[in-house]
Amino acid sequence: MDTLLGGGLDRGASTLLIGPAGCGKTTLCSHYLLAALQRGETVACYQFEESQETFLRRSSGFGMDFAPYITAGKFALAQVDIADLSPGEFSAQVQRAVEKQQASFIVIDSLNGYLNGMPSERYLLIHLRELLSYLGQKGVVTLMTVAQHGMMGAAMNTPIDVSFLADAVILLRFFEAAGSVRQAVSVVKKRHGFHERTLREMKIGPHGMEIGDVLEEFEGVLTGVPRYRGRSEHLLSEKKKP
Repeated sequence: MDTLLGGGLDRGASTLLIGPAGCGKTTLCSHYLLAALQRGETVACYQFEESQETFLRRSSGFGMDFAPYITAGKFALAQVDIADLSPGEFSAQVQRAVEKQQASFIVIDSLNGYLNGMPSERYLLIHLRELLSYLGQKGVVTLMTVAQHGMMGAAMNTPIDVSFLADAVILLRFFEAAGSVRQAVSVVKKRHGFHERTLREMKIGPHGMEIGDVLEEFEGVLTGVPRYRGRSEHLLSEKKKP
């Protein structure tokens, strides 16, 4: 992921993870949260659609144990109920985590749930712009997720477009190849500096997430049904370029 992002996540920057349900958005966020905790940072994760028990149980299944950090007060894991918490109260809760607990890493999972508590999409964009501006000024690393409707192909759509607010956008995809469902990850936007413009295979197993080689032998991966080109065909096409 550091290679894809051209060096990793930037301090004071926001990153948006987009993909269908079950593609690994929360798992990738968990990896980043654990890495920050292991560096000695204080982090906070706000779950709009998943309970604390489900988050901890799923993370434990991938070999990530957050319980000691929660006990030590280094990890604030909050389940946000949009029926009890207004958008303004949520922003104030995040601000308290930064000001009082010195949180330097924030995860909002997901903006779909955040949107459900808003009167309109425009209202969400206003609140989110103000929140990201504040977190950026404080040097906080912010990760947000958005679940797309549909699983793969042209039928997929995003319920709300907030990509223009984020400093970086990570795209996760399912695709079919050789009779199996596989996953791909790419960075489609990064405001600050260079990033790799490739698609890499991503696997989720017992030890968490692994980022593999560049998918050079396929084209059309983002459509969900790629065409196998083969290594030799790829090299031949590269030679033909002026």
